[in-house]
Amino acid sequence: MAHRPARHSCRCVILSNRKILSGIAAGRFNISPLAGHDPTISPFNTSAVDLRLNNQIQVPKPYPAALDLRQPGIAQFLTKISDTFTITNEQAFTLTPGKFVLAQTIERVDFPLTSDGPCHSGRVEGRSSLARCGILVHFTAPTIHAGYKGPITLEIANLGPLNFLLYPGMFICQLIIEEVEGIPFDAPNQFKGQTTPAGLTQG
Repeated sequence: MAHRPARHSCRCVILSNRKILSGIAAGRFNISPLAGHDPTISPFNTSAVDLRLNNQIQVPKPYPAALDLRQPGIAQFLTKISDTFTITNEQAFTLTPGKFVLAQTIERVDFPLTSDGPCHSGRVEGRSSLARCGILVHFTAPTIHAGYKGPITLEIANLGPLNFLLYPGMFICQLIIEEVEGIPFDAPNQFKGQTTPAGLTQG
């Protein structure tokens, strides 16, 4: 009989809306300010929390040089080559087809590294209502690592055929929270504590 390699299971625990609220109450992690605290209504889905768009939009402009991530300071460079817009309900930002912008959530998250565990991480995903309009909210960067603290930056692009309005406070994405197996050691993250869509930390 042929030898079969041992199978190793990988446990991935996604928190329900009730577990999210109890985790916040216990101080295991935080999402602030929440749009509501009733798990039966918005912003809660059964296993995610809807997050809202903040009022600052950064629009990178064409630049006559190639981006080189071997060079430090991507946040400073993106800030230098971007136009910044402050949007309001009266003056929304028109995201035209093919346009790419950087934005952030109103909500700040905090996934502390605790010695007694469990620790948690997050995953930001799009919402089906936006996806049906051709709107992406992130590009291959959904992970909010354990140990991260700050707002979530969104890489938003319009892949649809129509203009799309971005206005502050709209539910723009959903946050899934997962339990991390084991206690991680801290690791540097250039965007930890960021306060601008490009990734700068400002007082």
